[in-house]
Amino acid sequence: MKRTQLAVVAVLAACLAGTDAAYAQQGLNVQLGYFSVRGEDGRVDHDVIAVNRQYLLFDVKDYSGFTLGGEWTFPVGEYLEGGVGVQFYQRTVPSVYADWVYDDGREIAQDVKLRNVPVTATIRILPFGRRSALQPYVGGGVGINVWRYSETGDFVDFTDGAIFRDAFVGSGTAVGPVGIFGIRGRVAPQFDIGFELRYQWAEGTLGQDFLDDRIDLGGFNALSVFRIRF
Repeated sequence: MKRTQLAVVAVLAACLAGTDAAYAQQGLNVQLGYFSVRGEDGRVDHDVIAVNRQYLLFDVKDYSGFTLGGEWTFPVGEYLEGGVGVQFYQRTVPSVYADWVYDDGREIAQDVKLRNVPVTATIRILPFGRRSALQPYVGGGVGINVWRYSETGDFVDFTDGAIFRDAFVGSGTAVGPVGIFGIRGRVAPQFDIGFELRYQWAEGTLGQDFLDDRIDLGGFNALSVFRIRF
């Protein structure tokens, strides 16, 4: 973990070292979009969401949802741009047991919540240069994902069939790569709009309450980007 965090610092230091004096090309991005989680067949081994599908009724795609972010960008020469940003995603998915109900026929239900806050350091390649009115770009970087996963509600003890109410929580940080592809265009002297796709890879380890299962944090972000240059 320390080595990966040092790598983030190194990326930022390299970006800042190459930043030129044209501060008018810095930017503040506001990102609004949709986070699509990885499908059941592509998730990491022992992923808690995939494991839960064995006895709970829900769809993996239910965990996809709205995401909001912000990013500061700065020039690193004519054809490179650095960025430091943060995003927020949270989703609560209701579920019920597939094969068990209360004696009166009521469902045994719980709410499963996943929250992730990726903090990213990135580099973009601008093939047309940063002064172009239309700027496609591609890039990548590294993200530190601050995540929290919880299950709250009623549960079945498979050893004796007892039903009990409880809450189980796991949290931590997970470091992983980020890939970026996007395009933006100038619509005013200091204002751009664009569209960006991000793919993130990361996974965390849950505690003994979850039998040391893992949580796959990977997936696609489809983002509308509103950029103010200054």
